[in-house]
Amino acid sequence: MVRSAVLLLGLVVSCRAESAPPTLNISLDDAPDVRWAPLLKVFDVEFLKKAGAEVIDSTVPKWVHHAVAPVVMALEKYIPQPYAGEIRGMASHFGGSLSDVIILNFAYEVSAFCTSIIAQDKSGHVYHGRNLDYPHPVLRNLTINIIFLKNGKVAYQGTSFAGYVGLWTGQSPNKFTVSGDQRGSEHWWNWWKNVVSAFLLRRSPVSWLVRETLEEAEDFQDAVMRLSKIPIITGVYYIVGGVRAGEGAVITRDRQGPADIWPLDPVNGGQAK
Repeated sequence: MVRSAVLLLGLVVSCRAESAPPTLNISLDDAPDVRWAPLLKVFDVEFLKKAGAEVIDSTVPKWVHHAVAPVVMALEKYIPQPYAGEIRGMASHFGGSLSDVIILNFAYEVSAFCTSIIAQDKSGHVYHGRNLDYPHPVLRNLTINIIFLKNGKVAYQGTSFAGYVGLWTGQSPNKFTVSGDQRGSEHWWNWWKNVVSAFLLRRSPVSWLVRETLEEAEDFQDAVMRLSKIPIITGVYYIVGGVRAGEGAVITRDRQGPADIWPLDPVNGGQAK
């Protein structure tokens, strides 16, 4: 019997928003540089610019921001598709600096603090819940639910922030759910070293691997395999839930591979979190 996995897509972001976040349809059939244009129907461009500047300034010191801008522009050619096209398209849509949009995406990556849990009830239903806390109050007004479409059908969906191309929270219909939690704490000066080395070594940002897995993995087991083995920029916890009883795991990731895989153990009362 197939059972449902439940993922709480609404995020807790510093303080609770007063209303539900908007839902956007993003077509993967559109070219990467235009597919995020629907953001402009929901958000004011000037607000997005000010919000992005606030996130960057509160994460990266201004002198570092100016110092790394040339490095970021040099790295742009190493960013893989479709993310390079999507980031370039956002910069074009919003009339902002390409380096700032790249920095903004990694400012999100370096400042996430969060908790996830996988549990199973007596009927074998698997539940996947999470919160996602950031030290940026403005993000409560940037939170969006995103439905990614391919050939007119739902390919996967998730919750994210306007201007961000990665996903920390998502679900692939009738297959699996996934969330990412920060592992350890990276100071901004070390994290930017990681970004530079990662792109040169073709390692994936942790949230980009979530999105790729949602799009490409065939089932829960395939998702766990991909999230365990594909090299990433830095350590993270990946939490995965499936659609059948017993399908749940916490993957403790190092850059090169898994440090540990902790499976859901409902027989002995174990929950993965």
